[in-house]
Amino acid sequence: MKPIQRILYFASPHKRFLYLSIFFNILYSILNIFSVATMLPILGLMFGTMDRIDVSQKPQYSGDFGAYFTYLKDLAYYHIQVQIDQNGAVQVLAVLCAVTAFSFLLRNIFRYLGAFLLVNYRVGITRDLRSAMYRKFLKLPVSFFTEKRKGDMMSRISNDIGAVESGVMGSLVDVVNAPFMIITSLITLFVLSPNLTFFSLLVFPVMGWIIAFVGKSLKRKATAAQEELGNLFSLVDETLKSSKVIKIFNADKLLNKRFDSTTLNWQNHTIAMSRRRELASPMSEFLGSVTILLITWFAGYQILSQNSMDPETFLVFIAIFFQILEPAKKLSNAYSSIQGGMASLDRVSEVLDYDLKVEESKNAKPIDKLTMGIEFKSVSFYYDSIHPILEDFNLVLEKGKTVALVGQSGSGKTTVANLLARFYDAQSGSILIDGIDIKELQLEPYRSLLGMVTQESVLFNDSIYNNILMGRPEATEAQVIEAAKIANVHQFVTQFAEGYHTNIGDDGSKLSGGQKQRVSIARAVLKNPPIMILDEATSALDTESERMVQEALDKMMENRTSLIIAHRLSTIQKADTIVVMEKGKIVEQGSHRELLDKKGVYYKLVELQNFTT
Repeated sequence: MKPIQRILYFASPHKRFLYLSIFFNILYSILNIFSVATMLPILGLMFGTMDRIDVSQKPQYSGDFGAYFTYLKDLAYYHIQVQIDQNGAVQVLAVLCAVTAFSFLLRNIFRYLGAFLLVNYRVGITRDLRSAMYRKFLKLPVSFFTEKRKGDMMSRISNDIGAVESGVMGSLVDVVNAPFMIITSLITLFVLSPNLTFFSLLVFPVMGWIIAFVGKSLKRKATAAQEELGNLFSLVDETLKSSKVIKIFNADKLLNKRFDSTTLNWQNHTIAMSRRRELASPMSEFLGSVTILLITWFAGYQILSQNSMDPETFLVFIAIFFQILEPAKKLSNAYSSIQGGMASLDRVSEVLDYDLKVEESKNAKPIDKLTMGIEFKSVSFYYDSIHPILEDFNLVLEKGKTVALVGQSGSGKTTVANLLARFYDAQSGSILIDGIDIKELQLEPYRSLLGMVTQESVLFNDSIYNNILMGRPEATEAQVIEAAKIANVHQFVTQFAEGYHTNIGDDGSKLSGGQKQRVSIARAVLKNPPIMILDEATSALDTESERMVQEALDKMMENRTSLIIAHRLSTIQKADTIVVMEKGKIVEQGSHRELLDKKGVYYKLVELQNFTT
């Protein structure tokens, strides 16, 4: 989707604010000209240069469109002259000043209403844009987050969208308001003096070309600055998560050097961007000043040599021309700001337009239970074709059975679990659930059948209760506590003053490794899914906790289809089938006793762990 199309897409729900803002800005533009135009008779009265009009005959409109504005001017002067004859010039002057003051009041009220409504429009679009990006984060495949740095994603949803708001949305007030101001002012200028207006417009194309040139270079610098800011966020994120490693290896100088290098690059790009942005305003102001001086010269020639213009007409012309310069300058600045914001919008669009490599087919089928089992059929998976992770992998998980995957690191065990959870899609082969390829199943119902406990416990900065409740949000408190007891969480929760409502900090930092893992297990227990995936679920537990949790897991996995990934072979001896993997292939499979009797790869692994059978 193109950037402009994206903005229009997100703007559609808020267009009522834009239409109302345009309406009030039109009124503001009209009153802006009217308030200045009323100065013409005021100056004429003060300087005594206003010609006396014959009031015996009211001005008539000839029907010619080009003469309409002249007719309005003559009609206004006719009524002014009538009032002067009846009430005197001083009283008429007072009334004209009061009318002008009231028009200035209305003008600024309409200006405020137009800007106020555009704020609603701008903030509403920004909120929807940020929400859409967050929803895309939730849908993105796991592979996306292995390719991209988290800090860069944080920068895009915060700084880049903020830059879109300030650069693109923040310029909407000027983009909407300035054209109306320029058009109405130009019409008035043509009425006052067509020749002087044509002369004054000669410099405008030059100004537009220069500002456009500056704006293009601004976008390039803004893109580079935002990319460096993303790198900075990533570095900060890594630093906060690795404080122990940094301190023990005295790596602070190395990381400080990296940070200084990143901030220096960001500084250089930002200074270059700001330099070009700030150049737009003085450049347009200088060109405007040159235009004013040229107009003054040309008008002076008409006044002094040809007597073809009244002084008050020239003063009002200059005043209205200044009304053009200000919105023209704002429009040029808005163009520069939009160019900078478009660079950030491109980075946001890159995420929003990212192809979901794992998504539902158009005719995806619903699923609510597991009837027969799971089959991996000639599955192959690789990040690049030179280094395959799985090759022609075949495995059957019957309903209610437990299958354990063992092998050295890098043998593809976790990849099997990730493919089953459909975090990735295999390049070839198929994974069948009750004979149906998982690519043909609806994602959300399918994943509702799965429970997972990973080697690294993933917890949120919330209470213990809410972390467990995530497994089944509609569960009762009694069900949460029961799941906690099964996972051996209840015994340490009671030691906290706030019990289950104790906040565990960022990533569960207030809990020990074993406690965090047991909370993760409780979450899976509460969900009570028909398919359970355990990826080194007990590896972070001490011996006593492991024994207690293993008993709970054994009970939980009764009559449940389970896939267990384990390095500690003591935890899988009760599995129905143990699959031994090497370099993405199955080299052995069977029960614990059968594999020991073969004295093959599994037997050697057992011996290495000094496991007594």
